Amino acid sequence: MSVEMIFALVIATAALVAIPGPNVALIAANTISHGFRFGAVTVLGTTLGVAIQLSIVVLGFTALLTFVADAFLWVKWAGAAYLIYLGIKSWRERADMLENAEASATPLRSLFWQGMLLAMINPKTLVFSAAFLPQFVSDQSATYALAQPALLYLLVILGGDLCWAALARSATPLFKSIGHLRHKLTGTLFIGSGIGLALARIER
Repeated sequence: MSVEMIFALVIATAALVAIPGPNVALIAANTISHGFRFGAVTVLGTTLGVAIQLSIVVLGFTALLTFVADAFLWVKWAGAAYLIYLGIKSWRERADMLENAEASATPLRSLFWQGMLLAMINPKTLVFSAAFLPQFVSDQSATYALAQPALLYLLVILGGDLCWAALARSATPLFKSIGHLRHKLTGTLFIGSGIGLALARIER
């Protein structure tokens, strides 16, 4: 890739990361609820999920996954239902539980897998990646040609999502100061990420 192409890919990907979607909503919710470390682990999970999607794109299996996507719709709906459940649960939490948020007993690994699953089963992200990355390679018939922009794309997403987690962490003291509204916000973010996943479609 030329320097110009690298610069264009970084700018385009950064612009995409700046537009929050289900992944960002989940990252922000976990950060506000449990702390930055938990948000960062969620970012690692979502990044792995995107990496799995990118490997499918790089290996040229996108058409196959699109063909069988309907067979796995129940996975997407189950994930959306789970996120909405978390949102409702957060809405119902008491304000006096805020003091224990930083010492959350939530296992880090559960947030990692939560993030990975959300990113991996989002069909809209997969199809977008399949249409976006080939624009930055000259020889689209070579697998290695897509690998380089895919790696750069992934690194920018990782850095951008960590920035979202840091932003959510910086806002946490504000939400602590307004008590129960913190849970309302995190609940809304969870529900929003669930709805975003439910509404995702693969265009045929």
